[in-house]
Amino acid sequence: MSDMDKTIVTTIAETDNYMAWKSEEPDGEDIYHLELNNVTLHFFIEEWQEFMDLIQDVMKKTAK
Repeated sequence: MSDMDKTIVTTIAETDNYMAWKSEEPDGEDIYHLELNNVTLHFFIEEWQEFMDLIQDVMKKTAK
């Protein structure tokens, strides 16, 4: 397997129960992953950006 065929995985953040990570796929696509206990969500970049916008909005509206 050449280096061009390898997926590069980077941990973004993690806690005892949750993890966010990114995979750089051989085809050039970046995919973001959220592991929430026994559920894993996968996001393409456009979906990840929209999800981050949603979380920022939630944070603003629930900040005390």
